Amino acid sequence: MILDHTEPDIFTEAVLNWFQQHGRKNLPWQEDPNPYRVWVSEIMLQQTQVVTVIPYYEKFMRSFPTIKKLALANEDKVLHHWTGLGYYARARNLHKAAKIIHYEKQGIFPDSVERLIELPGIGKSTAGAILALANNQYATILDGNVKRVLSRYHCVEGWAEQSSTLKQLWQLAEKYTPDNNCRSYTQAMMDLGATVCTRSKPACSSCPLQQNCQAYLEQRTQDFPGKKPKKKLPVKTTQMLILKSKKDEKVLLEKRPPHGIWGGLWSFPEIELNNDVSSFLQTHGIIIQNKMITWDTLRHTFSHFHLEIQPKVLLLNNEPSMLMEKQGWHWYDLGSPTELGLAAPVKTLLKKLSQEL
Repeated sequence: MILDHTEPDIFTEAVLNWFQQHGRKNLPWQEDPNPYRVWVSEIMLQQTQVVTVIPYYEKFMRSFPTIKKLALANEDKVLHHWTGLGYYARARNLHKAAKIIHYEKQGIFPDSVERLIELPGIGKSTAGAILALANNQYATILDGNVKRVLSRYHCVEGWAEQSSTLKQLWQLAEKYTPDNNCRSYTQAMMDLGATVCTRSKPACSSCPLQQNCQAYLEQRTQDFPGKKPKKKLPVKTTQMLILKSKKDEKVLLEKRPPHGIWGGLWSFPEIELNNDVSSFLQTHGIIIQNKMITWDTLRHTFSHFHLEIQPKVLLLNNEPSMLMEKQGWHWYDLGSPTELGLAAPVKTLLKKLSQEL
């Protein structure tokens, strides 16, 4: 009898056998894999590689070891622990969801995909990963790694986020997910995509699915998954004003609105590139010494545009205590920094400022 390569048992057995020998089993969130620990790791791992996440995760769990600790923490402290990871809406949603679980669900973590996706920041695949990895519960995932493995195995045409392609991939993911041993299978598929079936130069010779992978057999691995249609990113510009006190090591930061780019984070005051700095200073009663230093332009890339930042360092003539405090302002002490959530370019510029003191 000739077995069909699409038979779930053949696929699943090959993946699980590979995992026993080659899978990752010592990641921090695999130790005591309760739903909270797995949830935090899954949110951090969205759009971010494991090697980057590990130190952030370990520090985050030391500060917020339970849902209650996270729910009771202030937002600035949560965002401070996320500084540098990017995609800060993930942290804000994690914090909001922790509050909902603590205050509205009496600290009881939801135990179904349907209830989990009601929480901010949790989609169907993340919900499935939490249940499978934490509880060994039957649930299906379809993260970027799994999309890549399935797209190549079946030569699924089209960009993975197109509705028709996504529907097909979900059907395949559900087909192959076993009723039992779901934790190992889920981790195995993540590991296979992350370490073997990689975006470029996949290690096909090490893949347990090689002999039945349609993309490999047709020598088309580079064609899958289908690429997102390319679009040239627009470029936006801004000036960041680095206002430093004369006598001590304090610099002015401003809290950004809760939504939008760097929502809820602290940044330097910004003005449009063609706006006059003196107008901003006059409006806020700030007097500076004559010299203004312009640093090299810094480029920060978001998913949908490039931001060209022109930093300008201004030394105050009047001290912070003499200025009228504006809501959302904070005089950040470079010598004894407060735990604040900082936009990545701000962190870079603060480091440079400290080095030049």
